[in-house]
Amino acid sequence: MTIATLTTVAEVQAYSAKLWAHGKRLALVPTMGFLHDGHLSLIREGAKRADVVATTIFVNPAQFGPTEDLSRYPRDLKGDLAKCESAGAAMVFTPEPREVYPPGYQTYVEVEKVSQGLCGEKRPGHFRGVATVVAKLLAMFRPHVALFGEKDYQQLQVIKALNADLNLGVEILGMPTVREADGLALSSRNTYLSADERRQALALSRGLKAAQQLAKAGERDATVLVERIRSFLRDAKLREDYVAVVNAQTLRAVPMLEPGVAARALVAAFVGNTRLIDNLSVAAG
Repeated sequence: MTIATLTTVAEVQAYSAKLWAHGKRLALVPTMGFLHDGHLSLIREGAKRADVVATTIFVNPAQFGPTEDLSRYPRDLKGDLAKCESAGAAMVFTPEPREVYPPGYQTYVEVEKVSQGLCGEKRPGHFRGVATVVAKLLAMFRPHVALFGEKDYQQLQVIKALNADLNLGVEILGMPTVREADGLALSSRNTYLSADERRQALALSRGLKAAQQLAKAGERDATVLVERIRSFLRDAKLREDYVAVVNAQTLRAVPMLEPGVAARALVAAFVGNTRLIDNLSVAAG
């Protein structure tokens, strides 16, 4: 199979219309490229749930702030196309920014509640850009299912909300975070880390795991769980951006874990100049 590479909205719409006309089920995996095994796991899962898997590779300028790393965000289109094909994708959409946001573009999507706090507070405008591009992609492709990783947990909740609120009718599927053998969550930004920073970065996943184990042992006080995570960040000399324990659906901070109520521990920290995020579920033991 030779993977199809499309670059215009018109091409995508024609491709999707042909699939619908033939009764084919379509899975969509949106990405910003520089793919790792986490992305590829989404493509492989999509292949199990649909007849055709389409992927997007688009570094979305609308979700980067003025001081963030748009220009240096890692890119490897040739390598990404080969990875997409090997994982089972049939088509990749690789547009230029002007194709997605043409001259005169003026429409943006705001998801108000679950975008507040956490990364929404620390990266103003980020989720406006995410929600807008995902809404556009879902409208272009009209997929039956779209797959996203749980590592970007707040992003996943934003996307679920916009899909429900705008009646887009897509099955939004969140897939577990893929990790290195030592627990580090896979991220395109890991490429920025030096060898020493790579070791320091383990504090995120280890702190989360320690909090998860505390909860399983019976600790329900969220402040205790947060402090446990922070102790790992301090020991590794990382700069905290936030640590929180929240309701898994609303993303509002919870003071105590409650049996039967899903909760999530989330962390963001700077490892050198690189901002990393991670999360794990925490349940009352």
